[in-house]
Amino acid sequence: MNRFNLPYCLIIEEGVFEHLDEVLTECIPDIDKQKVMIVTEPGLLNIIQKYLDEMQKDLPNSKLHLIEKNSFDQAMELARTICADGYQAIIGIGGGKVLDVAKYAGFVGKIPYICLPTTLSNDSLASPVAVLDIDDKLRKTLGCKIPTGIVVDINVIMNAPIEQLKSGIGDTISKYTALYDWKLDAAHRGERVDDFAYMISDMALTSLCYNEEKSLKSKEFIKTLTQSLVMGGLAMEIAGNSRPSSGSEHLFCHSLEENYPEIRISHGMAVALGSVVGCILQGRNAIRLREILKAYELDINPMNWNITKEIFVDAWQKAPATRKDRHTILNEVSLDKEQLERIYSQLI
Repeated sequence: MNRFNLPYCLIIEEGVFEHLDEVLTECIPDIDKQKVMIVTEPGLLNIIQKYLDEMQKDLPNSKLHLIEKNSFDQAMELARTICADGYQAIIGIGGGKVLDVAKYAGFVGKIPYICLPTTLSNDSLASPVAVLDIDDKLRKTLGCKIPTGIVVDINVIMNAPIEQLKSGIGDTISKYTALYDWKLDAAHRGERVDDFAYMISDMALTSLCYNEEKSLKSKEFIKTLTQSLVMGGLAMEIAGNSRPSSGSEHLFCHSLEENYPEIRISHGMAVALGSVVGCILQGRNAIRLREILKAYELDINPMNWNITKEIFVDAWQKAPATRKDRHTILNEVSLDKEQLERIYSQLI
């Protein structure tokens, strides 16, 4: 049985960043007396400066560290500083790039990590993995530790770019195909899925799919999306792997990233597109899935993302090779050019 950890605190409130002194102490007692690393990126300074000023006032032994990109090298350099200078806690405030670097550096440095997201573009805020660039073309998903604390200010998230929120929706909805692929993998290996992790991931999916509030800038929607993304991360922690949230749709996304880095499509939008195709390859009816994506105004027309028919076919045919250890529907169907071209035509 897999041993798992859960965040010590999860706070989702309006205006919670206005009293971080109380909240951070809830997550890590006596944090105000500890040596703390605060991580963010330069592009966010004009948005979160007042929160940073208050944090540094409340945490007199803190240091601000700015990152430029979510690279393995930057995460390891940060981890080196943490170890060499004796930091006792790390706080990441920003989007997925910042959160993944801070999370992995804290994991390597073996110190508690508190996550303060400023957007909801994927489930990295609560997941036990960090996605980091190894070099300009290779991106790796690396295992690490789930955050000690997750603090989400609904008012801050309401100011996030709408496309980033759509990406978070896509990452959640991709569980529709990921869960199906997880069962295929379990049958292939003669194992069984973790029932509790499966249930949590399915709850993350259904709570968003059947949410009546479709306005991405409403407080109720943001709370629901946050909860769905957190549940997705917890499901991975409980399962001990990313299978509750990652299947054939994610392999398609990885294939695009590795083979066509010039394609500018967010992770969430790529896996949303991949979920519709994966659903068709799984022999399931994709109509309901497409209706949900349309309700949230997610554009899954590959042409609108400069994904030509040739790129589409090639990316799907190369997708299984991105994770050879992962059994999905792609290992059980023929990825012939004619079928993929037909599916492409259905999407445009």
